[in-house]
Amino acid sequence: MQGQTIGGRYQILTQLGQGGFGTTFLAQDIQRTGNPQCVVKHFKPFSTDTYTLGEDKRLFDREALILETLGKHDQIPQLLDHFEENEEFYLVQEFISGHDITEEIPPLGERLSEYETIKLLKEILEVLAFVHQHNVIHRNLKPANIKRRQLDNKIVLIDFGAVKQISTQMTNAQGETSFTVATGTSGYMPSEQANGTPELSSDIYAVGIIAIQALTGINPADFGTQGLPRNPHTGEIDWRNQIQVSQQLAEIIDAMVLYDFRQRYPTATSALQALEMLEKIPDTKIEKTLQVARPQKFFLSAGITAVVATISLWLLQLQTPNQNFLIYQDSSYGIKIQYPETWKIQETPNLITKGLVTFLSPKETEKDNFQEFFTITIENFSGTLQESQDLFINEIKATLSDATIVNTSERTLAKKRANQLIFMGKNGNKNLKNLQIWTLKGNQAYIITYSAALDDYDRFLPTAEKMIESFEIH
Repeated sequence: MQGQTIGGRYQILTQLGQGGFGTTFLAQDIQRTGNPQCVVKHFKPFSTDTYTLGEDKRLFDREALILETLGKHDQIPQLLDHFEENEEFYLVQEFISGHDITEEIPPLGERLSEYETIKLLKEILEVLAFVHQHNVIHRNLKPANIKRRQLDNKIVLIDFGAVKQISTQMTNAQGETSFTVATGTSGYMPSEQANGTPELSSDIYAVGIIAIQALTGINPADFGTQGLPRNPHTGEIDWRNQIQVSQQLAEIIDAMVLYDFRQRYPTATSALQALEMLEKIPDTKIEKTLQVARPQKFFLSAGITAVVATISLWLLQLQTPNQNFLIYQDSSYGIKIQYPETWKIQETPNLITKGLVTFLSPKETEKDNFQEFFTITIENFSGTLQESQDLFINEIKATLSDATIVNTSERTLAKKRANQLIFMGKNGNKNLKNLQIWTLKGNQAYIITYSAALDDYDRFLPTAEKMIESFEIH
């Protein structure tokens, strides 16, 4: 097609790429002043019967509208035009001058630092968050489709897979549509996407794979041959033995690339929030080590207040005397946790939480009429984390009088993505403050609840956090 003019104005200069779904060209707009360059994507329907072409045109227009909406973001190419010509479809998009990040991710034997990897992940997820907010799945995230714009050095996401649905579907005379080919790139594409049912979290899987590639220097296509097989028992990627990386970052990446899409971060926003919990360190040549903030997010109205709250919690930890911790485990449920030796174990269900096991703080004085407690509950649950959050909020409001949800956030529990609630309520005449954190594994929800009198909540919080951090699921 070189030299050919399509749509009456776009002169093809050269071919940029070709795949199973179409061909991409560099072109110039001969009707605009200066003949600016643009990208033309050419799609050929598999069938040319009248009904199928009509359906393809309808879907093409719908997907073009989506791309036009996404193109309003500064770091996504603008859709300049779309049209049908000779029963074939064309998209015209803004040309982004720069390089793709394959040039930034080293080949085998070289690696990005942990700091550089986190910085790259945040840059990608910040743009992807906008895409997911419009309930759109990119479907083809990989280094070649992530460009570093020459103008301002910003990340730009290109080559959205949405319009490729036109080429991957077949429509019969009754109007029933079925997808025939999975859209995406092997290695960056999770199982549900390979099966033709991508989710928003399928994009998160791809970003996680990019992180592993950056840290290990191993291309996903070589995972099986370069020491990154899947664990035969869990189906998860074994990558940690290839690189020294902080536990906190490793857990975030593990949650991004989980085999079960329901267990991953559901959107780019939630994955970005997890990364932002890692404390920022200045990028210097002397030191690029990563320090980790407490895995708790405070929604406060001012930055100064947030700093004060963080310092207060740190001071509380200093004031908390050193305690000896013992190990509690229940092999029938596969759980293990450390608890203070001065706390009592109550293995009968708690009246409020109906927990499997409860740890009670010791009475400090004879007038101490409420013992702080820490409960582990395991419930059957086959939904998603978001569904469980809605359910648990309703349960809290039904159980505690005057219940108020103070904070909802994401964090990790037992190396898995988890949700956290902080809520207030009354137990009889006692004002309580509570922290509840839970994760899902298989068809079970593992729930931890820490409850304390309102005035004592912060004082016992460091102990509760240490117990939470020690919790394991086998």
